[in-house]
Formats: sequence, structure tokens, C-alpha cells
Amino acid sequence: MFIGVLELFKIGVGPSSSHTMGPMLAACEFSRLAVAFVAAHPRPCYQLRCILKGSLSATGRGHATDRAIALGMHGYRPEQVAELDLESLLLRIGQQDRLAAEEGRLRFSPEADVVFDDGPALDRHPNGMIFQLLDDQGMTVLERTVFSIGGGFVVAEEAFDAMPASCSSQSTEPCPFAFASAESMLTMAETSGASIATMKRANELARGLETRELDAGLDRIWQAMKRCVERGIVARGELPGGLGIVRRAARLHERLEAAADRAQVPDWLCAYAMAVNEENAAGHMVVTAPTNGAAGVIPAVLYHLVCKEGGKPEQVREFLLTAAAIGGLIKHNSSISGAEVGCQGEVGSAAAMAAAGLCAVRGGSPAQVEHAAEIALEHHIGMTCDPVAGLVQVPCIERNGFGAVKASTAAYLALHESGRHFMPLDNCIAAMKQTGEEMSVKFKETSRGGLAVNLPAC
Repeated sequence: MFIGVLELFKIGVGPSSSHTMGPMLAACEFSRLAVAFVAAHPRPCYQLRCILKGSLSATGRGHATDRAIALGMHGYRPEQVAELDLESLLLRIGQQDRLAAEEGRLRFSPEADVVFDDGPALDRHPNGMIFQLLDDQGMTVLERTVFSIGGGFVVAEEAFDAMPASCSSQSTEPCPFAFASAESMLTMAETSGASIATMKRANELARGLETRELDAGLDRIWQAMKRCVERGIVARGELPGGLGIVRRAARLHERLEAAADRAQVPDWLCAYAMAVNEENAAGHMVVTAPTNGAAGVIPAVLYHLVCKEGGKPEQVREFLLTAAAIGGLIKHNSSISGAEVGCQGEVGSAAAMAAAGLCAVRGGSPAQVEHAAEIALEHHIGMTCDPVAGLVQVPCIERNGFGAVKASTAAYLALHESGRHFMPLDNCIAAMKQTGEEMSVKFKETSRGGLAVNLPAC
């Protein structure tokens, strides 16, 4: 099992890694295949279509999936558009009814050709997309089914069953520390005397990354997270989507700065986490950590570490490597997709990752790090994903603040213990998976249950 740290942490745009970033990547790839097909089989006109299934259909409008598909069809990828004026770009491509490729013979209209199918989800995963290329007689000449499996990862139907970690990018190179469970990770740490971050670094380097390249990538991820926090704590106004949700992070941060002597760690963490997720809800740049819906937890804990506690660059790298090791285990043995297991797989996973990273940089042993991750995840078990109106706003923004607070608390609680504890992380991950499997689909990013259907009558 191997999921790279720079695959788990990806720079992109909000509001969702599974409903925005994944579909954008999938559409971009299908568009490339379609262009090649059209070049090899010239006809007067072809048409592109995308049929959204399951959770992508249920909450795709609130998650900007149709916009993401449009960007992808025109060749844009998430990191490319992270710093662009998306509204202007979308306005421009929305005025076109065909792609620039192949002398305009490839037609695509976002309004007509992105289909929200309310029928049953596809069998393998609730986030399914069927891409089609139709000829001038309306016959399908090219078709591909793709699943967006959380965190911006996508996998084609034909490759789905062969993906042991449900990840689109698996290394065939042997890793020196090939742990696929927390138990094996701790055994390897004890045998080698290496920290979790050291083992994760060794695996990354064995995969072909140079030390300088890895560190530059980690630094780039942290700087993007830092920019998200700092943009969010000054931005004001109403979030898009029609709920009338007003940004709160800037006001909260302003009050904390004015009374800094009385502000507590949870106060700052909530301000930072909410700042990031308000940016995400606005469709701005964020980092999958491990998803967009949970994008505020890790940046909040890291930002506090660096800006309030004097954390150093090498500690940031250690934090991210440790967090990625834990995130990889969760993704391999369960899921980070809200559509698959609920928000326990998003904010719960993020809190476990952040707790592990903070515990590590505070001098925790591998056993204490594993304990910290377990504590944080344990107290998110059963959490549903029930976004109001399909928007990543209520309860998602506040939920990230609480996830960051739980992560911090878990790290310090674990540091006060020896690392020996009753519930192993592996068993907690298994419990999360089982809970997700037994959870009603109404509570898995469909906006058909929970808070999403219990609204004020006004």
C-alpha cells in the first residue's frame, strides 16, 4: 500500500474534493480522449455528455459539480485554476457551445450536457460519472465510467476492482516500510527505531522523489494552507449558494486579536479552521487535507503551531509526513469519502491526521502518535454528512473548527499517556468502515436526511 504525501495533500479549489476536483480531473481526461478520437474519426460534429449518478447527482449543484465538469471539458485541472478568477473564466466558457479543439467540431453545453440523474447510484461507489461522446447521429461512440472516491482521487470503472487502496496512483516500487496497518507501522517503528515521519519520508524517497523535491512539495503545500487561513481571516461578506450564510471567521479573529490575552487555543483553532472552510465554500483555493470538506482542520492546527507557538519548517514537514501516514492507513482500510462513510471519513480522518502530526512534533513516540490519531477518530465515529442544500457550509464550516479542537485535545491527551491504550487505531478504522456501511444513504452526502431536512420554518 502506498499513497504519496503529495497525492493526499493536493492544491485545488472548493467546495468539494469529491464533487468538484475529482469530476474536473475526470472531465479533463475524457476530453483529451475525445479529442484524440475525433481526430482519428472525422465527422461533421460530435457532442460530449456527462451523466452524474448517486451523490454527485444529489448534491452536485450545491457542490459546483456542473461547473467543474465544464472546466474539465475545456482542459482545466484543479491546481491550474486555484489562483484564477473562476467567475470570469466560467462566464467565458459558458458562452461557448463547443470546445476549441478539432476546429469546433466537438460540441459541449454545460446546461444541456451535464445530466443530474436521480436514479439509483452505480454499484461500485456512490460518486459515479458516465462520460459519453456522441456522433452526429446521436450514437455513443466512446464511453467511460469514472468514480470520484474522495480527496480528489478518481478511478475508472475498469480499474476499480484492482485498486487495493482505492487510489488512482499506486507505486509499483517496493517501500522500505510497507506498512498497511497501524499495528505493522508500530512494529516497524520499534524494530527500526525510526519515527513515523522518518519511515514515511524513506518510502517517499524510495518511490523516486529526491529529498529536495519532497521538501519543496511539502513546503508548497504548507504555504498554500497558510494562504488559505490568511485570506479567510480577512474576507467578509455572504457566501454563495442562497442560504444567506455570512462569513464569521474574520469577525471572530478580529475579536480574538483585540483580546489576545484572554483568547484560548480552541478560540484560535476555530477561527483558523472556519476561515479555510469559508474559503472552500466560496470556491476558492484550498488543499485536500484529506478532503475539501475537511480542509480546515490540519491547516488550523499547523497555523497555530507555527504562528502562535513558533513551529519551525522542519516541524511542519514532520507534521505533514506523519499526518499523511495516518491518512493513508485510513484511506487504505476504510474511506475518506463523505458519500461512502459520512463525515466521520472526512473531518474524522482530518482530526486523526492532525492529532498524529501535532503529537509527533511535540515529541510523542510512535505509540503516542498512534494513540492520538485513535482518540481523535474515535470521537467522530458515526458522524453523518448532511450538508444543508447540498452546500459545504452548514454544518461543515463549524464542524472543521470542532475537528481542529478535538485534534489538539487528542494530541495532548496522548502525550500525557505512555502510548498503551485499550482501542487500537486499526480497530477504530474498522469500526468507522462498518459504521459507514450500515449508515443510511440519506446521511452520506445526499442532503436527504439529518440537518439537511430539518430547517427553520421561516
